Amino acid sequence: MNKLMKLVTAMLLLPAVALAAEPEQKPQAQTYSKHEIAQEVERFFGKGAEGLAEVLEKAFNDHGEPNAYIAGNEVSAALGVGVRYGKGTLQTRAGHSQPVYWQGPSVGFDAGANASKVFVLIYELPAASAIFQRYPGVEGSLFFVGGVGMNYLRSDDTVIAPIRLGAGWRQGVNVGYMDFTRKASVNPF
Repeated sequence: MNKLMKLVTAMLLLPAVALAAEPEQKPQAQTYSKHEIAQEVERFFGKGAEGLAEVLEKAFNDHGEPNAYIAGNEVSAALGVGVRYGKGTLQTRAGHSQPVYWQGPSVGFDAGANASKVFVLIYELPAASAIFQRYPGVEGSLFFVGGVGMNYLRSDDTVIAPIRLGAGWRQGVNVGYMDFTRKASVNPF
């Protein structure tokens, strides 16, 4: 009977001993901190890009810390009806990286054309593959030679905030969407 008690006691204590022997692992952050994003934005746009600090501050105040971002380029043009085409690299906090493309139409009181570097903050992205859908939104633009701007687009719980630093001439307000795809497309719809 004594051997049986020792065996039962050893079996009950074995999981506790195994857990105690494992080193405590620091949990990996699920989002990017303001400091991490500021470093990436500075690396992408370059030092001293005017207006970026205020735009980042607004995004973090409105939505907190993003769990993914896209760094890329886009071109857009409009005369009442507009189009937008872009490409970049999606980077998630979980370590996933992949190329993405986007395109989309817009309609509104909008005229001009611009080329932009775009850094897209992404909030509440459940998985990297969830980026591949349409994100509707409203945008106001005023580019005369150059400028920085940000707007929000939403689909379900995921919010994307494209920060554009562009050159060209563009002004107005429009309604449209950004459609993220795995391959480039000339069809904005």
